[in-house]
Amino acid sequence: MKAIWNGQVIAESDDTVVIEGNHYFPEDAIKKEFFSESISNTVCPWKGIASYYNVTVDGKENPDAAWYYPEPKEAAKVIKDRIAFWKGVEVVN
Repeated sequence: MKAIWNGQVIAESDDTVVIEGNHYFPEDAIKKEFFSESISNTVCPWKGIASYYNVTVDGKENPDAAWYYPEPKEAAKVIKDRIAFWKGVEVVN
């Protein structure tokens, strides 16, 4: 699987976990040079508190385009240390 934004592959892995239609990539599959921490957080009743990354490619920023659960609840422990995408990031096989 590949995550692509603004014409650039920002993550790539053969080992994704799919939950609620979202592919969660291993942390080491992302190209860290395109990611910066966001201050945003949201809460999922069964997964826990999500944190976000901003994605920047060629000077164009996509705020909060990637999310992860630093300490997922027990029901979602399979996505610990994994990152998912939205907001125009295309995930393709």
